[in-house]
Amino acid sequence: MRFSIKTAPQMTTWTAMRDVWQAADDIDLFDACWNFDHFEPILGKPRNGPCLEGWTMLAAMAATTRRVRLGVMVTGVPYRHPAVLANMAATVDTISDGRLELGLGAGWNSDEANAYGISLGSSLTERFDRFDETCEIVIGLLTEAQYSFAGRHFQIADAYCEPKGVQSPHPPITIGGDGEKRTLRSVARFAQKWNTPFTDAPVLRHKQEVLAEHCAAVGRDPGEIEITAQVIYTGPEATAAACQELADAGCQTAIVYLPEDQHSPAVLGPLAEALTPLHD
Repeated sequence: MRFSIKTAPQMTTWTAMRDVWQAADDIDLFDACWNFDHFEPILGKPRNGPCLEGWTMLAAMAATTRRVRLGVMVTGVPYRHPAVLANMAATVDTISDGRLELGLGAGWNSDEANAYGISLGSSLTERFDRFDETCEIVIGLLTEAQYSFAGRHFQIADAYCEPKGVQSPHPPITIGGDGEKRTLRSVARFAQKWNTPFTDAPVLRHKQEVLAEHCAAVGRDPGEIEITAQVIYTGPEATAAACQELADAGCQTAIVYLPEDQHSPAVLGPLAEALTPLHD
């Protein structure tokens, strides 16, 4: 099993986040660091609490780390035009010298979307249709010299995205979410990695079966898709035990979510020690 960490940029400070990511950068066990893409705090926190923007923070983190891979878990694609998002991804991949993990999701937070005047889509069908079009445009702009797209929701004509970034053909795409009808179908079509948030072993096994069915429908080997899951940090030993259960169910990478009161470099050493016996 491999390991990453996630620190949500809510109810915290830039300094605390930076210090944790730089400490993780010095611990070889941790492959990647992730933040999230929200404009207001979530998970029961007050909506008027501090919440730093994910992608601008990611660019700064790219310049202040040297080894660890980094990404937004996951980008809410309704928040940015897909062509703009592709340019953002190419830029951060360039700044990080090829360390970007491109996390994408269809979006869900209606409170913040309504507050900002952002449409998530008039229906779930529209939301996921727009998500699929976004994936196609982002991949096209990151791989083609010049790219056009004429969809129901987005149209671009003879567009450029230069420089492309460092990774070829593009940064690995992680799609987050576990909806069986649309999300996992999009994973089968577009993703190199799939992330499920805060699941348990029986559910993870079932979702992999559904993903395999979608892969078969599009002629893809499900073994090409890395299985990742988020695990809430509850102390070194308890977190390691939770990771072991998910590993037994097929999870290949555990992303340990550090609550805001654990945004301290001191947490990482004991955590890494507890996780090392599970490391591939």
